[in-house]
Amino acid sequence: MVGKAVIDVAAAHKHFSAACFNQAWDLIDKPDRTEADDRLMVALNQASIYHWMNRPDCTDKNLSVGYWQASRIQALLGNAAEAMRHAETCLGYSADLGPFHRGYAYEALARAVSLEPGRPGLADHLARAEALADQVSDAEDRRLLAADLAQLRS
Repeated sequence: MVGKAVIDVAAAHKHFSAACFNQAWDLIDKPDRTEADDRLMVALNQASIYHWMNRPDCTDKNLSVGYWQASRIQALLGNAAEAMRHAETCLGYSADLGPFHRGYAYEALARAVSLEPGRPGLADHLARAEALADQVSDAEDRRLLAADLAQLRS
């Protein structure tokens, strides 16, 4: 009789939560994504969130970042409604977090709104994100958020 493989489910969730996030990020940065890459990017992000949700050490910060990535992916794909839905979820998870994560939640909302010209809210979301960016104490984090906000302003 062949023995059954023993799977450490907690270790699997820990591995795949990060690995899927990082692979999705690689696809975000890929200059010439194919349609298959786009589908994989969405699937990897959703898998990452799933695995985070099954980790005992999952926090609102982890889910905020996961849903921010989901919103960014949908924005890259031009899916305004999905980008907004994920941005709103990100904001919900960010409510009690520091200015970096709340600022990025508003960045995601602004990015989603920017996909629909004429839709109100862009200036407000950008202003909130910029005010929060000014409160970020880590210089590199502040620079990253400011750069993403500047991209939306251009």
